[in-house]
Amino acid sequence: MEDQETYSKNLDPTAEERKKDHIDLAFKSIVSAEDLDHRFYYEPMLSGHPKTKSVEQAFLDKSFQVPIWVSSMTGGTAYASKINENLARACGEFGMGMGLGSCRQLLHSEDHFEDFDVRKFMGDQPLYANLGIAQIEELLNENNFNKAEELVNKLQADGLIIHVNPLQEWLQPEGDVIEHPPIETIQKVLDQSSMKIIVKEVGQGFGKGSLAALMKLPIQAIDFGASGGTNFALLELFRSDDAHRETFGQIANLGHSAVQMVGFVNELLVELKDQVLCDNFIISGGVKNFLDGYYHVKSINSNAIYGQASPFLKYALKDYSSLQEYVRGQIEGYKLANALLLVKS
Repeated sequence: MEDQETYSKNLDPTAEERKKDHIDLAFKSIVSAEDLDHRFYYEPMLSGHPKTKSVEQAFLDKSFQVPIWVSSMTGGTAYASKINENLARACGEFGMGMGLGSCRQLLHSEDHFEDFDVRKFMGDQPLYANLGIAQIEELLNENNFNKAEELVNKLQADGLIIHVNPLQEWLQPEGDVIEHPPIETIQKVLDQSSMKIIVKEVGQGFGKGSLAALMKLPIQAIDFGASGGTNFALLELFRSDDAHRETFGQIANLGHSAVQMVGFVNELLVELKDQVLCDNFIISGGVKNFLDGYYHVKSINSNAIYGQASPFLKYALKDYSSLQEYVRGQIEGYKLANALLLVKS
C-alpha cells in the first residue's frame, strides 16, 4: 500500500513544482497598471497630521485596525511555510486579515499542513482557507463537501475562499475541467453548508453580470482579483510552450480592472436594490500601494477593504523585519491619505 506522501504526489504530482513556479513567476506576471494621475484633491487645510487617528473598520464580522487584506498565494513548497508565517504575524500585529493560498493539497495529505497552520500567529484576526471552484465541484459531485468543512475547522479559519479561475485552468498545462457554471456550484455550497464563504477571481476580475449574480448570494464578501495585478492565466502561459503562448497570449490579458469593477458595483447597488445580499468587497488586483487602496475604498459605495498579494510576498520572502517595515509604511501612508486627500468623483 502506498504511503501518504506517495499517495498525495500521485493525486497531484506537479503540485510542489507548480507552486514554486507560481512564486518565481508572480512578479513577471504583473499586468501594467493604467494611468493613475488626477485621482485626488489635495486638501492641506482640513486636517492635521494623523498621529494617532484611527482607521479601524468592521469587516467580515471582525475588527480591522487598517482596511488591508493579505491575499496570500502560496503553499506546498520548501519556503512557503516561512512566507505564510511572516504574513500571518503581520496580520496579528497590525490588525489585518488574510486569505491563504490554495489549500488543495490538504484535502489529500497533511504533508504540508504546517505551511498553512498560521492561526497561532494571527490572534483573532480574520483568516480564510482557500479552494478552487474545480475542487469544490469535485467534492460536491462525490458528496464529500464535508472535507472542505473539516479543512476549515482544522486550520481554525473563519471560513472558505472559493477562487473562480476558469481561464487559468484552461491555460494551465495540468488544469482541471470545470463542468458547471461556478454560480450554480456556489449556490449548492450555500444550500448545504453554513460555512462563511468569500468568492474571488485570480487575475481577470469579474464582469458586471458575474458581479450581479454574486451580489444576490448570501456570501461574506466578493474579492475582485482584478486585472492589473498578478495574472495567473498569464502566469500559466509562461509555464507552457511557445506555440501555446502565441495562440492564447491575447485572451490571457483580458479582464476587468479594479476601477472598472468599482464602477460596476456602484451601478449594481442602485440597480439591484433590495436584491443585494452581499455588499462587502475586497478590492484587489493591481493595488500597488496605499494610494491605490485608499482611492478604491473611498470610490466604492459600499463596505470595502483592499487586498494585496505580490507587494506583501516580496517582503515576506526576505524576513519579518522587512515585512514589518513595509506594512508600517503602508499604514502610515493610508492614514496620511485619509487626512489630506479627497477622491475626485
